[in-house]
Amino acid sequence: MLSPKRTKFRTQHRGRMKGMSSRGNRICFGRYALQALEPAWITSRQIEAGRRAMTRNVRRGGKLWVRIFPDKPVIVRTAETRMGSGKGKGSPKYWVAVVKPGRILYEMDGVAEKLARRAISIAASKMPIKTQLIISESHKSTIGQKY
Repeated sequence: MLSPKRTKFRTQHRGRMKGMSSRGNRICFGRYALQALEPAWITSRQIEAGRRAMTRNVRRGGKLWVRIFPDKPVIVRTAETRMGSGKGKGSPKYWVAVVKPGRILYEMDGVAEKLARRAISIAASKMPIKTQLIISESHKSTIGQKY
């Protein structure tokens, strides 16, 4: 599972997920991409499940880029602990990536469009939010071309 090697602080505030994604909202590497349409916290397990589903589906061909990284710790108190008790919070339970609408989650290249659609739809079913497939028209695939 994905998680940061080290962080400056053990805990973080929860924050808000207002507005559209201003960064990471354009296709940069591949031709096909999965784009988020809703705001959410996506856990490292969900990211890994989507990545595995896509790589298994395309088998040997193609290249895959994961465009999100879980860098926010989610802290969960131990069960049956009283409220308050000034000893601070518990330890990080799992890691999440904060995703806003418009953010690109995965990119793919080097495969046929039909195969890419199927792989991305399977990865989309692993996500806890509504997503859409977008195809870059400007990006020309160099797989199979000779220079």
